Amino acid sequence: MKKLSTEIEKVIQEKVDGNYSVSIVVGVLDEDGSKFYNYGKMAKNSTQDVNENTIYEIGSITKVFTSLILADMVEEGELSLDDPIDKFLPREVKIPMRNGKKITLKHLATHTSGLPRLPENFAPKDMSNPYVDYTVEDMYDFLSRYTLTRDIGAQYEYSNLGVGLLGHILASKSNMTFEQLVVKRICNELGLKNTTISLTPQQQALLAKGHVGDIEVTNWDFLAFAGAGALRSTASDMLTFLSAEIGLKESRLYSAMEKTRIAYASVGITGLEIGQGWHIYKKFDSEIIWHNGGTGGYHSFIGFDKKNKKAVVVLSNSADDIDDIGLRILNKNFELKTLKKAVKMDTSIYDDYIGEYELAPNTILTISREGNKLFAHATGQVIIEIFPLSETRYFFKVVDAEISFIRDKEGKVNELILHQEGDHTAKRIT
Repeated sequence: MKKLSTEIEKVIQEKVDGNYSVSIVVGVLDEDGSKFYNYGKMAKNSTQDVNENTIYEIGSITKVFTSLILADMVEEGELSLDDPIDKFLPREVKIPMRNGKKITLKHLATHTSGLPRLPENFAPKDMSNPYVDYTVEDMYDFLSRYTLTRDIGAQYEYSNLGVGLLGHILASKSNMTFEQLVVKRICNELGLKNTTISLTPQQQALLAKGHVGDIEVTNWDFLAFAGAGALRSTASDMLTFLSAEIGLKESRLYSAMEKTRIAYASVGITGLEIGQGWHIYKKFDSEIIWHNGGTGGYHSFIGFDKKNKKAVVVLSNSADDIDDIGLRILNKNFELKTLKKAVKMDTSIYDDYIGEYELAPNTILTISREGNKLFAHATGQVIIEIFPLSETRYFFKVVDAEISFIRDKEGKVNELILHQEGDHTAKRIT
């Protein structure tokens, strides 16, 4: 494997040096071998460099492992994709049906069950660790009361609930925890030494700290939803996993892996489909199989082009999106995001913006300053620094969002607009 392109190295350095990410580790694999590129630190206040053995939360990449376990259990004749899920749950749990049709294991793995992204009774006590207190009993209670709003199998809707439920079912069927199941059926088979949920003292020392901007944040812990996002791993382990996916590493899991990559449904975006766990991009005369992940202070991406036998992993201990790096490495027709640059500003103007703005009932966006820095804080979220594009427009480095401050005829700032997946006006209330 040749070294990374200077273009990719430059982007990684700009992200870290520009305070978008605290660290980024990239691993690339092809038929000539593997190569890692590491840049940044274990934490904002650390002097320790990251490397391919640094442990990161990988969030929703866990879903790929959950779906692979399902496919492997099907291969071994332990269950069927078309098994209804009520077959594996206590009788007292009433599973929603629609038009006489039942939700199956395949529907959960392909996000076509009709179940929502999150259950309505998901109400974290601590948004810095939102999944830690959601129990299996809470999930059972929601399922027993929920009425499906669309036909089962009719439409894709990404669902943490659905894959969390799938992980729970597979673990229960196997009489072990989800972590034990992943280790037994995947990690031990492939030699993944640092892909796990709970960490030994030695692994704790390898864990990069998650960040939102400059702020170190709490790690996420999962109960009922472990199958949707609980795993932690390294670039080295992820590249070993991908080497089995593209056939460069022999494994008994290969047949099951092939099954998970079969496109099942459109996700509603041109050229993008869903398999079992994997997303499939059919674009630019290539087929890119990929998944990403994000927890409170981490972002991750894995993907591969099986035809060209090329794979990539990108891990970061910041909430900033790094998917574009992975996609660009796999196919140069995917564009890299342009990093926004803050302009120099007379920061005395920040005083005009300080206050509370109502985005929605029970959702307040608070603008504050500390010295020459301006911050935004949404209800239940961490405080995030925002940076000036102009006197009235500011951007976030950790999410794809901007804020515009609006003055009335007298020149007073009486509202703002949050530009994030559309424009959301918030009236000033203090």
